[in-house]
Amino acid sequence: MENNTFNGLDRVDPNLRDEMLAELFLNQMMNNFQKSKILEEIDQSLKNKDKEAFFRLTEDLKSVS
Repeated sequence: MENNTFNGLDRVDPNLRDEMLAELFLNQMMNNFQKSKILEEIDQSLKNKDKEAFFRLTEDLKSVS
């Protein structure tokens, strides 16, 4: 199945297309990093039995997802 996001990129200037793809990639990597850090902090809050931190972090995670 083809990805509709990339179908339209065939008609875009190659330099602009590369820039757009690089930006999408970097955004995805930054989101993955943020999720990873929040998940580590959630684990720590569970170990510390810190309910407030757990609930705050789970809300943070929802906003990153």
